[in-house]
Amino acid sequence: MPPLHALVNENIILYGTVMSTGSLSSVLTRREARRRDRRDAILNVAAQYFLENGYAGTTMSGIAATLGGSKGTLWNHFPSKEELFASVLEQVTTAYRAHLSKILDACGDLETTLRRVSLSLLEKVTSPQAIALHRLVSSEAGRFPEMGRIFYERAPRLSRALIADFLSGAMERGHLRKADPQAAARALTALVMCRCHQELLVGQIATATPEMIAADADFAVDIFLRAYAPIKPKSD
Repeated sequence: MPPLHALVNENIILYGTVMSTGSLSSVLTRREARRRDRRDAILNVAAQYFLENGYAGTTMSGIAATLGGSKGTLWNHFPSKEELFASVLEQVTTAYRAHLSKILDACGDLETTLRRVSLSLLEKVTSPQAIALHRLVSSEAGRFPEMGRIFYERAPRLSRALIADFLSGAMERGHLRKADPQAAARALTALVMCRCHQELLVGQIATATPEMIAADADFAVDIFLRAYAPIKPKSD
């Protein structure tokens, strides 16, 4: 079928009925909406299935049975378990990256912005869902390296790239000393996750309180700003 723009001012015969371009567009839009809704429903079920059964224990047949549809419908949307896992992560992380982009205000006070970023990261990674996912990846990535790769590419790498870009700008403006912005972003995120996130992962605490998160964010920003403070020119 030719693209819609080629059908302007024409009528076409669809299922034996004369249908205007506007009506056809409406039908296609409804179809696309139903397909998106179906895709979202699959991703929601798959996300829970992965967390409850692990990567190894998750099968396309099992997800199809939980959805109550045919395996063929699932395969039509996602041709492999690997692609399905990647799409689950993409759905989970896209909204957060948009949120993170808004926080990274190049015009704002550097320390205030870094603290907001640190708080946001900690609130995200210490959530029950994030801890469950991190444990899943840690336990199974050795047997399924593609799962570890997908997790790394969709989650920490992309978020860290946003932070690195922000830090690069701060370095150019002289607010931080010149250094590798990627390494600086790794340092910041490592400092942010060095206490309550680690304790949650190994079951030393049941939850991270707002007070713990705030203390960890303050600690990370303080150490980071000391490490990357602008180098003062030597006096004669």
